[in-house]
Amino acid sequence: MRKTLSAWLRTTNSRFLAALLALCVGGPNAAAETAKAASGESDEAPIVRLDTSAGTIDIQLFPEKAPLTVANFLQLVEQNFYDGLIFHRVVANFVIQAGGYDAAMNQREPPRTVVNESFNGLTNRRGAVAMARLADPDSADAQFYINVNDNAHLDAQPGKPGYTVFGKVIAGMEAVTDIELSDTGVRDGMAGVPQQPIVINSLRRLPVQAD
Repeated sequence: MRKTLSAWLRTTNSRFLAALLALCVGGPNAAAETAKAASGESDEAPIVRLDTSAGTIDIQLFPEKAPLTVANFLQLVEQNFYDGLIFHRVVANFVIQAGGYDAAMNQREPPRTVVNESFNGLTNRRGAVAMARLADPDSADAQFYINVNDNAHLDAQPGKPGYTVFGKVIAGMEAVTDIELSDTGVRDGMAGVPQQPIVINSLRRLPVQAD
């Protein structure tokens, strides 16, 4: 049984599955440590760089607060899942959202969903990065959004899951604002699509800086 489990955890989804297993066995702290070890993280919070046609945005992630969400997101980053996708939903004074469609409005199918972690104390304030989802709290997959306003109504309430915040913008809010203020319209029945596609050229994890 142990050998079978070890082989299973070495598959493509091993890091995400290991974090999920740790959460079931040892709770959020164990999941965070497992996700950190599996991804080669140091004690410093991981940072990813979002290189877009509107500028560069650096995002700090919080594996201690949202271990499964961060593990899933980093695995997608490592697989270059986001490269070539666009910001397909832009609503001024609300959010800018990406991670689902390319410039031709073809949807990119995500490999999995992730359990809701919105009861982690992080809030949907301006600059916070969170997972988009459907009505099902556990339906978040690859789409994420950046808050461009304080959106407390997206936070978890007693007995009611919200939208999982798992990071924050630490550099590049100018680019976020440029995206927010871009001209939008309706395309393929979807509102808030920028008329000039704002493309994610790449999304990469930055190396840890030595002291």
